[in-house]
Amino acid sequence: MDYEYAPLRLPPHVDRMTAAVQLTIAAEYSGWELARVRLFPDGTRQVMLRRRTTDAGPPSL
Repeated sequence: MDYEYAPLRLPPHVDRMTAAVQLTIAAEYSGWELARVRLFPDGTRQVMLRRRTTDAGPPSL
């Protein structure tokens, strides 16, 4: 199964609830799912989103 990834960096002033809402919207409307979250000492969050790639392939006859 192949995935495409989208890195996202949230600055330290973004609180946890706001981050959750942003990620929920990305999941709901764009098909992204949470792959990884890293929290840095300065409060910055590095988020990795992923979604399955759709490879339609050649049309069938």
